Amino acid sequence: MDTHVVEKNGMRIAVVKSNNMIISDEQSVVDFIAKVLEETGCDRIIVSKDIVPEEFFDLSTRLAGSILQKFVNYNVKIAFVGDFSSYPSKSLRDFIYESNNGNDVFFVQTEEEAFNKLKAV
Repeated sequence: MDTHVVEKNGMRIAVVKSNNMIISDEQSVVDFIAKVLEETGCDRIIVSKDIVPEEFFDLSTRLAGSILQKFVNYNVKIAFVGDFSSYPSKSLRDFIYESNNGNDVFFVQTEEEAFNKLKAV
């Protein structure tokens, strides 16, 4: 896991890069949040969608809800970057739409979009 901080206009956002799955359950989310906060002091994080398992994008598993609830509970904003068009589920598309119109979790295609979403909340 490679973590660095991007700072623009006084806003500090952690960017986490990894080719491996980092978050797989509720405990790994807590560990991830603690590590990023300790290393960067940032409460806004940009990650690749690859840090979560594919089951995350199957809402019937409830994995997304349990994972994302931890970010909300710890008051950490997160933006997932990747191509989400390959998921055919209407409920997932609706979930992504609602998330992107909220203040805590975002699903975008580029890091620049992620940064813009996170700095606006």
